[in-house]
Amino acid sequence: MMGEEFYAIIKLVSGEEIMSVVMADDNNDEVILILQNPVTMQMYQNGVGHYIKVKPWMDLNDEDMHIIKLDKVITMSETTNKKLISVYDNFVKTSDEQIKIPPIDGKVKPNSEMGYVSSVEDARKKLEEIFKFKPKSKES
Repeated sequence: MMGEEFYAIIKLVSGEEIMSVVMADDNNDEVILILQNPVTMQMYQNGVGHYIKVKPWMDLNDEDMHIIKLDKVITMSETTNKKLISVYDNFVKTSDEQIKIPPIDGKVKPNSEMGYVSSVEDARKKLEEIFKFKPKSKES
């Protein structure tokens, strides 16, 4: 039977700590956890204050749902910390908007968002026109 979704911080037997929206499924003999957009978070402190570094749990994976068996979990606790949940939600929202994977062959066609506005030859001609000056003729 599927449980309700909740925000949780999970400590895995590998030593990793992840935060995710979690749902438990106990339909089979064993309980499994379904994680949505799991991330790792690390707290840092500098002279100004505290900040949190957030990154996807799996960097090269394009899936947002993951399944973990309960025997891989040391402990799990639900979090209701509004600031932590807000950081998580903002990260998930912005990372979904910003993911643009380049083509497999590694070639990317330049566009105006990258700053591409003309060919090298066109740019050279325009710059020559702008900076070309005619010396003043010497009048005696």
